[in-house]
Amino acid sequence: MRLGLAEFISNLSRRFGDRPAVGSLGQSLSFTDLDILSRRFASWVQHHTDLKPGDRIAIQLPNCAQYPVALFGALRAGLIVVNINPLLSPDELERQFNDAGVQALLVYEAFAWRAARALRRTPVSCVITTHIADLHPGWRRWAINSYMRMRRGSSPRYRIKGSLRLSRVLKAESGRVWLQPDITEAETALLQYTGGTTGPAKGVMLTHASLLANLEQIRSRLSEAGMDAPQVVMQPLPLYHIYSLTLVLAMLSQGSYIELIPDPQDLKQLSRAFERARPTLFAGVNPLFISLCQHAEFTQLDFSALKLTISGGMALTESAAKRWLEVTGCRITEGYGLTECSPVVSVATPGTEHVGTVGRPLPGTEVRIVGDSGELMPIGESGEIQVRGPQVMLGYWRQPQETARVLKDGWLATGDIGQIYGNGELRIIDRRKEVISISGFKVYPSELENVISAHPDILECAVIGLPDEEYGETIKVYVVANNPRLTMRGVREYCRQRLTSYKVPRSVEFCRDLPRSAIGKVQRRELREIALRELHEGQKEHRVS
Repeated sequence: MRLGLAEFISNLSRRFGDRPAVGSLGQSLSFTDLDILSRRFASWVQHHTDLKPGDRIAIQLPNCAQYPVALFGALRAGLIVVNINPLLSPDELERQFNDAGVQALLVYEAFAWRAARALRRTPVSCVITTHIADLHPGWRRWAINSYMRMRRGSSPRYRIKGSLRLSRVLKAESGRVWLQPDITEAETALLQYTGGTTGPAKGVMLTHASLLANLEQIRSRLSEAGMDAPQVVMQPLPLYHIYSLTLVLAMLSQGSYIELIPDPQDLKQLSRAFERARPTLFAGVNPLFISLCQHAEFTQLDFSALKLTISGGMALTESAAKRWLEVTGCRITEGYGLTECSPVVSVATPGTEHVGTVGRPLPGTEVRIVGDSGELMPIGESGEIQVRGPQVMLGYWRQPQETARVLKDGWLATGDIGQIYGNGELRIIDRRKEVISISGFKVYPSELENVISAHPDILECAVIGLPDEEYGETIKVYVVANNPRLTMRGVREYCRQRLTSYKVPRSVEFCRDLPRSAIGKVQRRELREIALRELHEGQKEHRVS
């Protein structure tokens, strides 16, 4: 019998004992603490609920110590964990709960009112709530929870009949025995929702085996650069995103300490946590790097302990990588992955980074490039990236047709366009469905964004294609500028000097910020929907006038 991640979690305590494992807001838990508390949670599931192995539990929390406790406890009870963004609307929660068949929910108290409005029409029968500092000692717990309530202001009132506090659940089970369930590595551990390669959100089934394989692959790549010893890791990215979660599990597996940041948008608190923790490894995404390098308090910190900065989740621009190096003295190591691959496919070996590439595929991972007709493309030619390896998903939850569309003979069609160089390194060009076609010529948004974001007066930008009767599509760029005097003409002139004429944006719109996903990735699709609505409304007004 193989116990998958439950066995992995038990091994952590045996190997690392009282070493600090995770911490947040000035409080930490040791590996032994994680073991004890997660056993209590698993015991509560087994002795006080009707949940059985294979049932789904949703975890809807910001970054806090309760997250790994509940995650490990649920997995030890044989449950399938559904990671959920705390900011989802009641309607979105209802759809996700119903699609996954969620029976239990652990939710951050500040957002529980949203869940309360959704639960009546879902199969959820067991609800646990928690405040941000519920695992802190007495007076600190009260002080931090009170401060957080005051800071966010009043939340809508709610009532969830029969709900329990996580702190009471863990305390009540101090004398109970956890019974190891009969599960195997081939069974699903996580149901991770994603937009997938196309269409609406789908539940990606990640097995114990696929996740454990990816952890080992990541550790292997880190060991190539001598980073296999315990590290101090700062994780500002949300653990409900698979990129963040897998990295945390990989680092815990080698005895590292993880400093969790509940709110990465609070740059002042993030900077102070950075100063206090002195991380050797920092994980981020392109917009976060840009924001931190603009924050005066962060730029004055001592970065001498920082050995490795990892970027993933979206493309890294040259301007962001250059600025981060100037501020911190640490290069950014970029990786590539997707939820369907648990998620990491490739990552550069630290110390050998080349901006614009995402390194070689991880050990045991095969990557190929195919053309529009499915033909294999030669080295250096672009096409769709396909992946095969032990980290590839089992499939999409209750969507066999969609699974068959993207999984054939073990190869996953990613929907991403890329190319492989002669040295085996992979370059990601763009999403296949976001490539712009102008008079038959392909234009890749990420290429333009990389060029335009290098403008000294531009913080970041996003490029989309819009329908055009004459050329098929035209280019529009949304710009976040740090100089109010920058004009559309100035942006277009900058582009004319650096891009082929058909790649110069026809339209430039200035905005204060860009729509983002939970991890901070710019949502081009949302921008395109907005632009299409405005275009349609403009045509209607023109016809009326």
